[in-house]
Amino acid sequence: MSDFADEVRAIASRFPDARSATIPALRLAQEHHGWLPPQAFVEVADALGLTPAYCHAVASFYDMFHLAPVGRHLVEVCTNLSCALSGAQKVVDAFEAELGLRAGETTDDGAITFRAVECLGGCGYATVVAVDNEYRQHVRPEDVPEIVEAVRGR
Repeated sequence: MSDFADEVRAIASRFPDARSATIPALRLAQEHHGWLPPQAFVEVADALGLTPAYCHAVASFYDMFHLAPVGRHLVEVCTNLSCALSGAQKVVDAFEAELGLRAGETTDDGAITFRAVECLGGCGYATVVAVDNEYRQHVRPEDVPEIVEAVRGR
């Protein structure tokens, strides 16, 4: 048995049904691989007694899972209703201009992946931007150059 499978089974033991451990197991696989390559779905499925297709279906539903490789740094802008009403599209546009790429792309040097995501759970603090899972609140387009400079300096 692999260490990964043992860790997944330990997670699953806390739930009444193995399917309930799918999300935490996928998070563990993503931490291990840096993203979720096809092999990760096989590993999670084997450990939980599920199918790789089921695991992929779960992962593809949530923005927090990466189905393609991401850069060393991840910048995400919430585009859900509260953020949209607070100007999220202008923030997205500012990041695209500053980074020279479109949402969903990674800089040529592999340093930064930029994504527009459905929700970051900070509706009262719109527009919310996550930089390497650190949340920034009330972000405006004029804040973007400073944020990008800070990310590039990491």
